[in-house]
Amino acid sequence: MSTAITAVVFDYGGVLTTPIGDSIASWLETDGIRPDSFSATLKEWLGRDAEVGTPIHRLETGELSVPEFDALLASRLTTFDGTPVDPSGVLRRLFAGMGADERMYDLIADLRTAGVRTALLSNSWGNTYPRDRLAALMDVTVISGEVGLRKPDPEIYRTTLDRLGITDPATAVFVDDAAPNIAGAEAIGMRGLLHTDAAATRTALAALIPDLSPISEASV
Repeated sequence: MSTAITAVVFDYGGVLTTPIGDSIASWLETDGIRPDSFSATLKEWLGRDAEVGTPIHRLETGELSVPEFDALLASRLTTFDGTPVDPSGVLRRLFAGMGADERMYDLIADLRTAGVRTALLSNSWGNTYPRDRLAALMDVTVISGEVGLRKPDPEIYRTTLDRLGITDPATAVFVDDAAPNIAGAEAIGMRGLLHTDAAATRTALAALIPDLSPISEASV
């Protein structure tokens, strides 16, 4: 018999929200930034071959402040007209087009109705989280900059499970839109689920959790 799922842990940006890529594309267009300058910086600072301690790593663990990161990122970007990128509020503008994916919040509510514990595990880029809403739906919230750890460090997954009171990682599912973060969860024994959209994630979880409907109760 397969191990029963007792908890589901969710990433935030790109999972509980609309796609981050859409917000980034809008920001690049609005600010007249050359996309290749951003993608090259992202690859250097966050790619699989990135050196330990890049500005993104330090931002996510809280070692680098948002204004400091804004200035570093702005200095690496180029615009189509050659003007400098305004460093003030770069991350705020980058995330400005990102909104809540209500279908995912419905899913979390349905999981709780099914008796499944829920948690948020997010690598923060200085994000403003809907704390009150999350507190009402999540048993545990773990933000990278608040614990000094970042995905895919195994310790941040263990911290989340400890706070959930989960002793067997195989009873927990981790949902994220980034494959390296899924691999990190699986490395400590959790089940990983790569998120592409709300419907696919619900269907995959419903196959693991008998009391979860593959159809949102909010739409019935």
